[in-house]
Amino acid sequence: MNLIILLITFIAMEGATWLIHKYIMHGFLWGLHRDHHDHSNDGFLEKNDYFFVIFALPTIALMYFGSLRDYNYLFFIGLGIMLYGMAYFFVHDIFIHQRFKLLSKTNNRYFLALRRAHKQHHKHLGKEEGECFGFLYVPIKYFKMYSNNDKT
Repeated sequence: MNLIILLITFIAMEGATWLIHKYIMHGFLWGLHRDHHDHSNDGFLEKNDYFFVIFALPTIALMYFGSLRDYNYLFFIGLGIMLYGMAYFFVHDIFIHQRFKLLSKTNNRYFLALRRAHKQHHKHLGKEEGECFGFLYVPIKYFKMYSNNDKT
């Protein structure tokens, strides 16, 4: 049952991330997220990086209080959020934005489509008129761009 809770939480985080990204990060907390789009930061860190802390606090609380109660469902909800956060860091910050110069080359259609969808999101420098607010879900039109059916 705990594995099911963890998996459901991980999957549900995609929807939560979409909502948070569209309505909070591109809404009333745009001031923290803006430098991620317009690259107005001077150093390695961005104000946008505060979102890691914002998401980590409830995750830590869930895991802590769940561990006090014989590792109940709260722990596994927190663990699911933590694993999603780790996936987000590796895919978004390392693979897509190349904050660390690793994993830069791929021929995998999913990862190419994911990178393209994220580029579409970043082509809008303002908080309005955005698209592709999700993280792991990629609209089918981006997969079609990398179709192997192109015969020339």
